[in-house]
Amino acid sequence: MNSTATATVTPIVGAGVLPVPGARLYYEVRGTGPLLLISQSGEGDAERSTDLVDHLAADFTVLTYDRRGLSRSTLDDPARPATLPEHADDVYRLVADLADEPVAMLGCSIGAVIGLHLAVRHPGRIATLVAHEPVAPWLLPPAERAHHEAELRAIQQTYRAGGLPAAFAQIAQVLGIDPVNQEVEPDLMPQPMTPQRVANFDRFIRHDFTAVVRDALDPVRVSGIAGANDAAGIAGASDHAGSTGIRVVPAAGRTTPRSVFDHRCAQELALLLDTELVEFPGGHNGNTTHPAAYAAQLRRVLRTE
Repeated sequence: MNSTATATVTPIVGAGVLPVPGARLYYEVRGTGPLLLISQSGEGDAERSTDLVDHLAADFTVLTYDRRGLSRSTLDDPARPATLPEHADDVYRLVADLADEPVAMLGCSIGAVIGLHLAVRHPGRIATLVAHEPVAPWLLPPAERAHHEAELRAIQQTYRAGGLPAAFAQIAQVLGIDPVNQEVEPDLMPQPMTPQRVANFDRFIRHDFTAVVRDALDPVRVSGIAGANDAAGIAGASDHAGSTGIRVVPAAGRTTPRSVFDHRCAQELALLLDTELVEFPGGHNGNTTHPAAYAAQLRRVLRTE
């Protein structure tokens, strides 16, 4: 990543802490326009996608947050792991507190799975969900699901035995990331491996990996949330019988290998919803490696250009 950042960082126009059951959620709001919620991947907190937000802030009021247990989102009981339904309920409360109407949501990796849970559990809160490479084993055929769940457990074992450096290599392989030859746009904000980020990785690998493996969202319920993926605009209105009218856009990185876990989940989500898989610039972390191009594609998908 280029360590020289020349772009102007979009200022925070609002920040706060929202009490939720068992935790206090920290959030930040930047920009102007309709609300766009970003649920981050991995260990990412509210500042994970700063470069992306900078490219979106002229068109959207962008809401980012620290997932419970990460950075400034504190827990009543730090030893207690969270489930994906709990993460989704956190987002529901956050959106309900800040918006009077359904919002657009970009969910990346685990954030995409949180978005799918939110769409099933609280369909009135999302208009459009862009689900970028959801890490959702339940989307896969049984044998493939078991294989990838075993991969995630193996990463946890590697982390406990050898720490982050050993786990990073395994994570990169599972998600199809090439950290050596990864292309990036110029002038990105640096994201050093701070002690806080190390702590976030610890929470993510120890607890959220387990939440992903144990997740049991019913694909049938997911198939019922979006009956009209061709609904126009960010409003996402639909009178399709049996659907909630949420527009769900399965997405994948252009350079993510087609056979790896995250891309396979995106493919299966598109098949489940009988819609196309939309490509975004970069790979699994395209929102951070290619923020300008990623933002342009996101605007096209949300039909604001």
